[in-house]
Amino acid sequence: MQTSYYRDKWSALKTQIITPHDFARLAQQIAYSFMDAYLKDCRYEENYIDLLCEMTTFSEDSDLSGIAARALFGIIIESLCDDFEDLQTDTYNRVMAQIISYCRKLRGAKKLDSRLQDFQIYSRDDLLTRIARIREDGKILSHQRKVAKILLLSRVTIGADVVITSIIIQRLAKLFPSAELVLVGGDKLDEIYGGNPTIRLSRVAYNRQGGLLGRLDSWQSVLNIIDRELAACPLANTILIDPDSRLSQLGVLPIIDPDHYFFFDSRTAVSFSDNLSMAQLTNAWLNKITGEKEFCHSMVWPLPSNLQKAAQLCAKLKSNGVRRVITLNFGVGGNPRKKVGRRLEQDLLLNLLQEPDTVILLDKGFGDEERQSTNDLLAVIEDCGHAVRHAEFNGDLDSNLSRGVIGVQTRIGEIAALIANSDEYIGYDSACQHIAAALQIPCLTIFAGSNNMRFIRRWSAFGSNTSRIVHVDTLSDRSAIDVEGIITRIMNERRAEPGG
Repeated sequence: MQTSYYRDKWSALKTQIITPHDFARLAQQIAYSFMDAYLKDCRYEENYIDLLCEMTTFSEDSDLSGIAARALFGIIIESLCDDFEDLQTDTYNRVMAQIISYCRKLRGAKKLDSRLQDFQIYSRDDLLTRIARIREDGKILSHQRKVAKILLLSRVTIGADVVITSIIIQRLAKLFPSAELVLVGGDKLDEIYGGNPTIRLSRVAYNRQGGLLGRLDSWQSVLNIIDRELAACPLANTILIDPDSRLSQLGVLPIIDPDHYFFFDSRTAVSFSDNLSMAQLTNAWLNKITGEKEFCHSMVWPLPSNLQKAAQLCAKLKSNGVRRVITLNFGVGGNPRKKVGRRLEQDLLLNLLQEPDTVILLDKGFGDEERQSTNDLLAVIEDCGHAVRHAEFNGDLDSNLSRGVIGVQTRIGEIAALIANSDEYIGYDSACQHIAAALQIPCLTIFAGSNNMRFIRRWSAFGSNTSRIVHVDTLSDRSAIDVEGIITRIMNERRAEPGG
């Protein structure tokens, strides 16, 4: 299909009163058409990207701009990032360089353009040349280097921060024990890292649901943070670690002088074995750049106050005669593809409740939709004759249950504390599986939403205790999903011996 077809449709739409439905439909059609051309013969339809950029930035209505941005990022960008192939990584870099080059010419983007020029970035080709050079960079980070400050960018998503940045924190703390470590990221990091006094969090927001300029504003905020940090510690004694962060748009945007910049190309397909988990891949990269053969598992450091409160709850349950506390979370971080469905969740809870002296701590999730879904699920469980309680972590957690379900409203640091004091964790592919692995709690992940074997291996939980998955194909034919069979596989995996 010719790109002029969509240009004409967009021109016609702009003459009307634009509804979110029509706007979203057109944006999705354009994004999918870009992927059609790319999947068929790797044809890069530049005009489709420009058209989506125009749709994303034409209106001051954040709802409309967010719709187009979600099509651009959710359909094109995320697809290119999830395959862990060099070709897709190169294409991602090309798309992002085109987006940045488009945005810098917009009215109101003078600061963005000026910041890029500060790094001698004047064109799309300059961006592509830079990221290609970074991906080939083989410089070594020697322990003999005089490092007084380490700046570490957040991966933005909590699960990736647990898996990747926590390993980098541990490894670099050993390599440079006297250096100050500054983690640049969102507020939620304080909940899972706040118990580690050696980490200083410098806060920056990144709106994954926002428009293009909003996402690029986050990069400028990072540059402001770095300017402040360098004012207190000279560049000569500073290094910056970029673990393929969204804050730098996976390395496409410049952050600091390249001699002080170390980029973890986590999507490479050529440097390391396909069988490695992301935790193993991170250690392999650190071994490569430092020359040190070490291995650290992921870690989290929840706030002591949360850990104490969770420990008190679980101790009270055990004093009631409870033998097993299982924490469950059915949140999917806004990605419905990772969710199998209500029937599985309901049947899994009912099967687990057949086990004697068991209490399930069911996290109610994030946002109104997940909270309502969990409350509806709990109502069904109660109708089936099981004891159900509702609680808020920051409220009264006392319970006289010896068997049943407690639905708990939590924040990420609070669910981490509950997992830390549980006997087992079960959930979908989400941050909580990585938190459980980091806390050495046996976990089982219902891994749906992807049939890409490399992606599943990369992002499966990996820790020193048992971490298992049950894969569910939710992409081919949802109507053919065998819930009873999935439950049987889950129960079988839970009974399996480690290494069996």
